[in-house]
Amino acid sequence: MSRRREVSHTSARSLLMTVLGEFVLPRDRPVWTSTLVEVLGMFDVEEKSARQALARTAAEGWLESERVGRRVRWSLTRPSRDLLTEGAQRIYEFGRDRGQWDGRWLMLLVSVPEAKRDLRHSLRTRLTWAGFGSPAPGVWVSADTGRQEEAARIVAELNLDREAMSFVASYGQIGDVEAMVARSWDLSALEDRYEDFIDEFTDLNPTTGATVLHAQTRLVHEWRRFPFLDPRLPVRLLPGNWSGVQAAELFHRRHVEWRPAAQRHWATLVDAEDAA
Repeated sequence: MSRRREVSHTSARSLLMTVLGEFVLPRDRPVWTSTLVEVLGMFDVEEKSARQALARTAAEGWLESERVGRRVRWSLTRPSRDLLTEGAQRIYEFGRDRGQWDGRWLMLLVSVPEAKRDLRHSLRTRLTWAGFGSPAPGVWVSADTGRQEEAARIVAELNLDREAMSFVASYGQIGDVEAMVARSWDLSALEDRYEDFIDEFTDLNPTTGATVLHAQTRLVHEWRRFPFLDPRLPVRLLPGNWSGVQAAELFHRRHVEWRPAAQRHWATLVDAEDAA
């Protein structure tokens, strides 16, 4: 497979969450099963897989169903609206001005025994999502000292707060900060993904309502991975000509450009089903 990733290779449920956040959340109206199945079908998701994704999402408490005759329509639950609203804010704000950095680091020391693999995985996943990197076992660092409250919440929820310690300080004279950054985050792999994103969306030029909705969904679906992958390091810690800057400019430009037509086509699909 080439480095370029097609949305059709991702899970139907993941794609469904993108559609819910991008189109269902802003309108806050119930949506018929047929509409969601049709949109997922644009990405080669079979009807059976689409219906299974809806059922699993509902079982997890993110959707609630209402039967009207022989048809079913779906609404977001309060927890899913909160989750999608928070996710949308993170996605749409990501990649904008990184601001000034005062040179200070937040360091978190927290160890999990090798035998507790699930706990180790949860800690790593959540700290990575918060932008932390690990230059050595049990050591986590972030260039954003404002993440201390989030880190405290993570270790508390995992019952690791009694063992954890945190420090805020500047890098000392021993060792090399660039080497620490390289051990903490795989910036080369991240830059490859940014370049894939740029390659995929730079020359894309949808011209119909359906193709714009398809392109907008793909755009958001691919971009929403980056807040998890990118540690949001200050510019001075990044390689020169960092592709993330170009990718962010492309995402925000395309999202503004495509959004009106994509939303109009979504409204057309929803209204047509409402009238059926």
